[in-house]
Amino acid sequence: MLASYGNNLKLYIEGGSHDEKIEMFLDGFPADFNIDEEELYALMKRRAPGTNKWSTPRKEKDMPVFLSGVNNNITTGERIHAAIYSNNQHSSDYSFIYDTPRPSHADYAALVKYGNRVDLRGGGHFSGRLTSLMCVAGGICLQYLKQQGINVYAHIYSIAGEKDVGIDSVKVDEEAVNHIKEKEFPVIDDAAGQKMKAVIQSAREEGDSVGGVVECCATGLPVGLGEHMFAGVEGRMASILYSIPAVKAVEFGNGFDCTLLKGSENNDPYYYDDGIVRTRTNNCGGIVGGMTNGMPVLFKVAFKPTPSIAKEQDTVSLVNKENTKLAIKGRHDPCIVPRAVPVVEAAAAIALCDMLLDK
Repeated sequence: MLASYGNNLKLYIEGGSHDEKIEMFLDGFPADFNIDEEELYALMKRRAPGTNKWSTPRKEKDMPVFLSGVNNNITTGERIHAAIYSNNQHSSDYSFIYDTPRPSHADYAALVKYGNRVDLRGGGHFSGRLTSLMCVAGGICLQYLKQQGINVYAHIYSIAGEKDVGIDSVKVDEEAVNHIKEKEFPVIDDAAGQKMKAVIQSAREEGDSVGGVVECCATGLPVGLGEHMFAGVEGRMASILYSIPAVKAVEFGNGFDCTLLKGSENNDPYYYDDGIVRTRTNNCGGIVGGMTNGMPVLFKVAFKPTPSIAKEQDTVSLVNKENTKLAIKGRHDPCIVPRAVPVVEAAAAIALCDMLLDK
């Protein structure tokens, strides 16, 4: 199965969780760009499994091998082809899926659509493992944007109701949010992070899982990026953000909270700041009419609790056509939110880079 995204940049992702390799193809990326290998690998490591106690024990380095389009870390302008090779699959853990589909997974819908030939080991083509390839493409795009003076930052906003400090949507403290990338647990307030860790550990001990929210912002964007209607910034960004497995909601600016305000409260008044037009508030999240307005683009992404849990759940036996019970074994994240932070950054960077190339 081949999935694709983009207008100017065309990203294709192929493979399944337990395949020998998964692959990424990226068309339209500019030539002669020098990729910082260490910076790319640092992003990949933040997403990789098996690096801490709140992620799955599955150990995969998830480091890309560039097969074309990159020569001595410099892009050639041709299609970038990268592969990530697997070495720690436990495929036998998933033999039950073809009879007893896991609740809130793609198993049942995939079996009905594709039949028993569909590969569901580790989630197959529907697995979060494929976001490692999104991080390869997004990592390159993050570096390209940075060269244009555009930066993308994300952090854990909340886990199971425990909240971090939010990013100031009007004047982003870029030093503080950039420092998050150096942390093992990506939060602004470490005390809040400790509470989140406790919630994750409690869920793990109960054989359960928890979800949460990632907050992300982009600074340095030009005014007028994006278009109206179907080519708007929100739509183009939401499209790739919703491609991240387990994402259930995306909101820009104050999102649903704007429904609680009057127009006089929700509007973002303009003013001049040393000759530059800015807004005193940023309820719109830096986007009006589908276009950037020069303020930071700010959005939140909600992730559901990991559906693979050890607690017994109701399901069905497709073979016997009867109700049954299921307790999922194997290696699973009690909370995917910490590992999702760099994925959100990568996805946002791909979308913004694609839009930047509109010009």
